[in-house]
Amino acid sequence: MTTTEQAPAPATGPDGAQPPARRGARRSLGALAGLLAAAVALGVAELAAALVGPASSPVVAVGDTVITVVPEPVKQFAISTFGENDKIALVVGTLVVVALYAVVIGLVSLRSRRAGAAGIALFGVIGALAAATRPAGGLLDALPSVVGALAGVVAILLLVDPLTAPAADTPRSADDDVMERLRGVLSMADRKGAGMDRRRFVVTSGVALGAAAVTGGGGRLLQRRFDVGNARDELALPSPSSPAAALPRGADLAESVDGVTPLFTANRDFYRVDTAITVPQIRPADYRLTLSGMFDSPRSYTLTELFDRDDVIERDITLTCVSNEVGGGLAGTARWIGVPLGDLLRENGVSGDSDQLVCRSVDGMTIGAPTAAALGVENAMIAFGMNGGPLPVEHGFPVRMLIPGLYGYVSACKWMTGIEATTFDAFDAYWVERDWAREAPIKVASRIDTPAPLRQFPAGRRPIAGVAWAQTRGIARVEVRIDDGEWQEAELAPQAATELWRQWVLPHDFAPGSYQLTVRATTADGEVQTDERARPFPNGASGLHSIRVIAR
Repeated sequence: MTTTEQAPAPATGPDGAQPPARRGARRSLGALAGLLAAAVALGVAELAAALVGPASSPVVAVGDTVITVVPEPVKQFAISTFGENDKIALVVGTLVVVALYAVVIGLVSLRSRRAGAAGIALFGVIGALAAATRPAGGLLDALPSVVGALAGVVAILLLVDPLTAPAADTPRSADDDVMERLRGVLSMADRKGAGMDRRRFVVTSGVALGAAAVTGGGGRLLQRRFDVGNARDELALPSPSSPAAALPRGADLAESVDGVTPLFTANRDFYRVDTAITVPQIRPADYRLTLSGMFDSPRSYTLTELFDRDDVIERDITLTCVSNEVGGGLAGTARWIGVPLGDLLRENGVSGDSDQLVCRSVDGMTIGAPTAAALGVENAMIAFGMNGGPLPVEHGFPVRMLIPGLYGYVSACKWMTGIEATTFDAFDAYWVERDWAREAPIKVASRIDTPAPLRQFPAGRRPIAGVAWAQTRGIARVEVRIDDGEWQEAELAPQAATELWRQWVLPHDFAPGSYQLTVRATTADGEVQTDERARPFPNGASGLHSIRVIAR
């Protein structure tokens, strides 16, 4: 009995075309090659960014550019959807776009390695331009994107080569000659002559993945050398010559009412809304606050000079973000330490013709504050302390500005390094340039904290409680309406200061059922919170907070 050996399946069909299964496998590996090449490019770029600075990373630079150029409705959607995680969402979205782009590059490279290399080079050009043209950028910031792109080009050529190896009788092309020389430089194995060398692709992919992990992870670790956390922790704040006023007994209802927002917000819980994907790092020894523009005697201050002033104050102030929706959580209270802003401006002779202070952050952000408010609002300050310690890095360390009663985008510049006295006609700050209002006093607001909306709770007596604020004016009355009933006046916590929000509580006997709860506040000067709904853009949200609750 004889055994007949079957010939192996041909690598191509009768017309020389590859079978569908083989073409599908080749495309899948080509897409993987593009992803791995992008990972190598980004990893090497992160390593290079460890030499230049975290903000020069192409992902960060492109993300910063996206924040700058996207329309305001898109920004508002991101903040309302993702809240304080909007920057994380942006980075993730950027990486997703890069991954999709990399897949296309990998597929294109199967047909033309030169086109694939050009595609990665284009990504490098975009990253380099984004890094070099950002407000605080320079030519050196383009280096990580350029170096990363070069590494990505080498990676895509080496990864695609095993997938595009011609058969032995296929004429050599110019691309083949390029790869032959490249393999010689990098001591790669010779071409086997098969149509697709899976084993060499697997080995090359493993090397690429390892290189991406080592360079990316190492780059992130080395970027920690820019971190100023230790320098911040070693900083001793000066004792204020004017401490914060003592709180009246019972000022914080959170001690007796479960679920109500505490009077003071812990640093870890304090809201953060800004455009900085990477938090700026300023060493205390290098810090300078420069006054320029319409001053009689413009000058610069070191951090030590600010600490050594004899007019250091401590104040309790509630801040509110203009992006806060009705009932939202983008508001918080802290005990701040700093120097009076108005005194600093006056002693350097700020001009009476100046109606705007352009405050500049180290990352290039500009905040336009009304000069009159900076001079006239009590307790406006240049702050360097928060809740008993130096400012947290993410909240502006080492110095930020605060003007009570104004939304943060016109008053609360973080990582502030400059104040230019000028006019509104002469300069449009970052947000005004994007059609937000030039001057934005905080609107009276109130919020229900407990009961939580749409959550069931046992029927019976239960507190309805929350907070209300109207900085610099104070809250005189809070009222609650249950369904369509009459407004009922709530009990207010003792007034601590007009710059602080005020807690309120109304005990109520809930029978089983569903209830609509609505709250409104009245300021000390008689303004009743409006029920007219408005979105945050262009000068802050308005309307009454109303929630549905369920007693069982």
